[in-house]
Amino acid sequence: MKTISDCRKHAEECRVLAKQVPAGVPRDQLLEMASTWNRLAETREGLVRNQPSGDPGQTAGQDIPSSGSSRTSAGT
Repeated sequence: MKTISDCRKHAEECRVLAKQVPAGVPRDQLLEMASTWNRLAETREGLVRNQPSGDPGQTAGQDIPSSGSSRTSAGT
């Protein structure tokens, strides 16, 4: 699961890497990955914003469920 800040961090990492590779498919893929991470962050922000204010469990740093992942936190 990723937080909004995690998503934004991954997007920035992809942009930094894209600047380090020559133009072509690898750079395009990195930029597309950055765009995807940004969309995930924006989607999460929208979900958090639309939650009832009485729900303290919904915060900007809350995790985003990762689909298709069977890993759990803390190795459990």
